[in-house]
Amino acid sequence: MTSILEFFQSQTSPILQALYAGLFTWIMTAIGAALVFLFKGSNRKVLDMALGFTGGVMIAASFWSLIAPAIDAVEVQNELGQSTMPSFLPPAIGFFIGALFMFILDKAIPHLHIFGKMKEAEGPKTDLKKTSLLVLAIAIHNIPEGLAVGVAFGALVIPEFANVYTLGAAVALGIGIGIQNFPEGFAVSMPVRRAGFSRTKSWIWGQLSAIVEPIFAVIGAALVILVWPILPYALSFAAGAMIFIVVEEVIPESQRGGNTDLATMGLIAGFVVMMSLDVYLG
Repeated sequence: MTSILEFFQSQTSPILQALYAGLFTWIMTAIGAALVFLFKGSNRKVLDMALGFTGGVMIAASFWSLIAPAIDAVEVQNELGQSTMPSFLPPAIGFFIGALFMFILDKAIPHLHIFGKMKEAEGPKTDLKKTSLLVLAIAIHNIPEGLAVGVAFGALVIPEFANVYTLGAAVALGIGIGIQNFPEGFAVSMPVRRAGFSRTKSWIWGQLSAIVEPIFAVIGAALVILVWPILPYALSFAAGAMIFIVVEEVIPESQRGGNTDLATMGLIAGFVVMMSLDVYLG
């Protein structure tokens, strides 16, 4: 952990820091997708537990890494005379807008959840094949994760918030998102493999779903740096977007295979891991 922190400390640009963290989450997805070269099939119990773990990480990150710092940031702004709002209001507004943003994307972009059938595809009608719809679903899922990582690193350059957000907290968020991306890559590459694609093409499709993360990490960092007073809104926006994904997609998908207890314990484990990372590094 120390060497990871030292690496990020050596990078003077928060944009580069956000990019590297985003690339890490993408690489973790690619490594997970590469399991398609080792296994002929996937165990549904393992996948359901992994999805639950993903949900737990996202829930914990939403509070420990995003909402709590957003509330602290408003309190700092109030102390400096930059705001007179109740400390809960900007985070509440940002949280709602983030969820609304994902709701709109969910309706505007055709996609198919991991274990869904073609007739269950969501969004506008399209001629896209099942593989493309699966990748689009995970890509939508990964947008708020990339934004969250970027906003976290962007916050580090704002002197007023030096005691609100630390490099360790930003790194912890990146590590947590990366860890939960590992099973996601496998969860995409295996259905593609079952659809008849070669292992190489299945891996390509599996890792492609996370390409949005480094892109949106850079966008999130740049946005906060350019308009730093929006930090409380930006942090809670990412939290709202992630919680929407957890409730609308991750938890239902983890439960539909009948492995409810495993999925639930996976969620608990994911929450504990992300909370521990944030407290330890933050």
